Amino acid sequence: MRKDDFAPTPPMGWNSYDYYDTTVTEEQVKENARYMAEHLKPYGWEYIVVDIEWYAHKAGSRRKEFQYIPFGEVEMDEWGRLLPDPERFPSSAGGKGFGPLAKYIHELGLKFGIHIMRGVPRKAAHDHVKIKGGSTADEIADAYNICPWNPDMYGLRPEVEAAQAYYDSLMELYAEWGVDFIKCDDICRMDNASCKQEIRMLHEAIEKCKRPIVLSLSPGPAKIEEAYLYEQNANMWRITDDFWDEWRYLKDMFARCEIWQKHVTKGCYPDCDMLPIGRLGKGFGNEWECRFTKEEQRTMMNLWCIFRSPLMIGTELTKMDAWTESLLTNRHLISCLKEGGTPRLLLSDHKQAVWANGKYLAVFNLSDEERTIRLSDELLPGQGVLLDAWTDQPCSAAEFILLPHGSVFLAIN
Repeated sequence: MRKDDFAPTPPMGWNSYDYYDTTVTEEQVKENARYMAEHLKPYGWEYIVVDIEWYAHKAGSRRKEFQYIPFGEVEMDEWGRLLPDPERFPSSAGGKGFGPLAKYIHELGLKFGIHIMRGVPRKAAHDHVKIKGGSTADEIADAYNICPWNPDMYGLRPEVEAAQAYYDSLMELYAEWGVDFIKCDDICRMDNASCKQEIRMLHEAIEKCKRPIVLSLSPGPAKIEEAYLYEQNANMWRITDDFWDEWRYLKDMFARCEIWQKHVTKGCYPDCDMLPIGRLGKGFGNEWECRFTKEEQRTMMNLWCIFRSPLMIGTELTKMDAWTESLLTNRHLISCLKEGGTPRLLLSDHKQAVWANGKYLAVFNLSDEERTIRLSDELLPGQGVLLDAWTDQPCSAAEFILLPHGSVFLAIN
């Protein structure tokens, strides 16, 4: 198996985190999957990803105190592998895990993904649980190698042979369930010394399980000096910490994309993170409507697609309005995402930016004022008619009047 073949184009899907945080249930996942299958699948959207703490009992019940409850009860099998909480995921009862839910998603013509934390559960280490393939969890766990923001896991000791056996057992289980996508957290920016080796170990375990599982690494920012490591072992790696709906984060993404532009290739995608559109934040206890202006939302989509970042929707799909859905179904942007190559930054300063990718061009106003941006002849394609991707109308001039934080996405017809 070649890992680059697992994701020949940037993955497109839905992730539960931005709306549900740790609280998503099986029925809510199914509702979003049905919506995607009916409304978005024809445009290339296919992944349904259950994000963090699906194994935790009473997750979200103490949200005012903790995002992740310290020393909370978790569901776990005899080999120290986390299982879905049967209260929130009833079909997992009896040791079935995510198998029944994955089957449901697959029958809709979609793919199924889960979030995992790097390492081994602390509970498994404390209880000296036997690891499938040899040793016990306490022998592979490094008690000094911990995530600074989530209390569930210990990092692994890569030098201990059984550490690889544990990751192998995880991927074996996920392959049995029918998992197509794994988002591994507390690993991408390498906060602990073992992270580099654990990235390699995850890749090796996926190869051994013989299932084409896309590997996504979080959180960022990823290290540009480790680009080769990411490219050899993962399909996606976050180039930012959690991205939310504030202009300062969006403007900052232009500089991050500039750094990573040469590393966008088949099966290898620097990841700009989820799309915080529509309704957000219910699981955080403060539900809100996307705080980006409509111009900023289009600018986000224009940048993500010209750059060919993976696209993961953060909203509750069943609450989307028609305008928000139109952001996700633009044929020109999706064509660029699917058929484009390596993006190229043509022009950049603190007020404007121009990106190209194949037969597509995107022009951005990064300032807080309306601006007229003129494209010189050398920035324009030599052949064909320019179409505004959002209006499908021809553009007769290389001059664009853009609102603050606005942009235009151009297709060469």
